Amino acid sequence: MKQLLPELAWRGLIQDQTPGLENRLTTGPTTGYAGFDPTAQSLQIGNLVPVMLLAHLQRAGGTPIVIVGGATGMIGDPSGTSAERPLLTVEEIDHNASRQRDQLSRFMDFERGDNRARMLNNAQWLRPQRLLDFLRDVGKHFTISYMTQKESVKSRLESGISYTEFSYMLLQAYDFLHLYRQERCELQVGGSDQWGNITAGTELIRRTEGAEAHGLSAPLVTMASGAKFGKTAGGAVWLDPAMTSPYAFYQFWINSDDRDVERYLKIFTFKRQGDIARLMGEQAEDPGRRTAHRALAQDLTNRIHGEDVTRRVEAASEVFFNAQNRELLHAASREVWETLESELPHWKTSASRFPFPIVDLAAESGLTSSKGDARRQLQQGAISVNGRKVDIDATVGASDLLAGQFVWLRRGKKMDVIVRVDGVSS
Repeated sequence: MKQLLPELAWRGLIQDQTPGLENRLTTGPTTGYAGFDPTAQSLQIGNLVPVMLLAHLQRAGGTPIVIVGGATGMIGDPSGTSAERPLLTVEEIDHNASRQRDQLSRFMDFERGDNRARMLNNAQWLRPQRLLDFLRDVGKHFTISYMTQKESVKSRLESGISYTEFSYMLLQAYDFLHLYRQERCELQVGGSDQWGNITAGTELIRRTEGAEAHGLSAPLVTMASGAKFGKTAGGAVWLDPAMTSPYAFYQFWINSDDRDVERYLKIFTFKRQGDIARLMGEQAEDPGRRTAHRALAQDLTNRIHGEDVTRRVEAASEVFFNAQNRELLHAASREVWETLESELPHWKTSASRFPFPIVDLAAESGLTSSKGDARRQLQQGAISVNGRKVDIDATVGASDLLAGQFVWLRRGKKMDVIVRVDGVSS
């Protein structure tokens, strides 16, 4: 446990810590927790920072507890928001909690060892709470002045905060108290936006138990470009493959800004200092190979989606970014083309139309807006079939099929259509 804080420090995962935490860790293993409110069906990559804090705690010999917020999720945390979150039904919360539980189990060992991770749902102890008992036992320990000084509340005072959200801090503080009493949990971890809630819990334990508990927060991850971390043009980057495809997930990491990639390797992987230094050295020697980016994307996609899926999306990515390499295109498997078909605009036709005039194919597949547009684009040399520029008289036939069924049309550098051809004789 003595090495936990130095490990987190070089990875850039420490923002604030309570006094005495370092001394406590020198005395032996401790139990720590982080909470995740199931306000969506999936966690997103922005949730990975507290997950990594718990994973490092376990690797250092501590015991991690994951709290799924089946109760607090009914309220909504005001931290980091400018408006009140929509209230979900109990059924929606419970459904989301079950989905997230599977995702969290990929980061920590819930099966082996004395310090195996545990997963609890705060609905077990918060939903049965009686209002008057809670106000007397918890609310009396917090003044309005104390609560309004917390950033999560202070930042919302002008725009407005409901009593519902105002009470969130007390619920999270009670989580910590309950875990201290029942699980001997002495540490809560989270992002820096949770610091007010974390310290409210340590204060409640001090007042009710006369005991010392601790908190640790990590900086909120930012992007060098100024964009919000974990967001793309298509929205948030989710861990659920039904919400963000494995290909899109991989692309998010491999397209990281060069200024961010070393920091992301430290925060989101378990690679050692020497390994990261080596990757960054190789990157500096040949930036075009994007060695560090590939290592980052592969590591995260492996962990979330598995090695088989990663190999498939890596192959699809390699094909997409090497469109002129006809040997690579023709060697790609059916799974690769199905992956690209799911990510790019696509269209289906029949082999009965072979030989298919390229003018008709471009217009009907949506590559161009009309046959007239197709002719203009072809005359300008802007259309290619399977990486090869074609002219206005070209046709597409069975010899052009990739993996026996697909044709890749491209217009310029930004418009692609994957054509699936049915009825091809084997």
